[in-house]
Amino acid sequence: MQRDPNRWRKQSFRWWLGRLPFALVHLSPLALFWTGITTRDVILCVALYVIRMFFVTAGYHRYFSHRAFKTSRFGQFVLALGAQSSLQKGVLWWAAHHRHHHRYSDTPEDIHSPKRGFLYSHILWVADPLHKATAFERVKDLARFPELRFLNRWHWLPAIALGTGCFLMGGWSALVGGFFLSTVILYHGTYCINSLTHMWGTRRYETGDMSRNNFFLSVITLGEGWHNNHHHTPGRTAQGERWWEIDPTYGVLRVAELLGLVSDVRTASAAA
Repeated sequence: MQRDPNRWRKQSFRWWLGRLPFALVHLSPLALFWTGITTRDVILCVALYVIRMFFVTAGYHRYFSHRAFKTSRFGQFVLALGAQSSLQKGVLWWAAHHRHHHRYSDTPEDIHSPKRGFLYSHILWVADPLHKATAFERVKDLARFPELRFLNRWHWLPAIALGTGCFLMGGWSALVGGFFLSTVILYHGTYCINSLTHMWGTRRYETGDMSRNNFFLSVITLGEGWHNNHHHTPGRTAQGERWWEIDPTYGVLRVAELLGLVSDVRTASAAA
């Protein structure tokens, strides 16, 4: 069988074409030089970052990946919608990859360990076609819900709806400065947990991996920076263990529990 001498060029072209939307999202804030940015856009940017970071941490991570608390079927649908507005792919894709990370943390099987290099662990793994598919066998408990399978397949729909709402509300500057800029910042806030919390910080527990606690990263990720604590007890809702280990995501979930929106929110022992 003859080999196509241009096969590698075709594969390279398809690879770059598939990564183009991800690259364009990162480049989109440059359009602010043309659209300008208003105080309203800045407020919108900050609000969308904080709100969507909560849905990433409470939804993608603590609920779907670890089932660290309980909610209704409607509640989990809302969590999935909010999380997918972050443009971080589908809820089943996210949870499946994160469960794989915990199973093989910082071993050769870990898809985003810093042992593979900082850039790969931080962002390049997301663009790697090897990790494009959803490993449904890792999320059988979630894949039984048809609405979650639908959202996972059409994962960009919530983000498009949110971006359209921003444009209708404030035009191009709100779309670029409010939606796209906050999305890019949110990307890297989330990615820091994959990379920097396995490189930079302190260790309370010997967990068999390189996970670390980091106060600064906890501030920008609403409590996700207490990563060594989390790897020690991944099924616990609270990730901060001391009074000064702030965990806003856990605080919001405790209020939601009081309101009857969620249940079985698991606290951290002060003596842990």
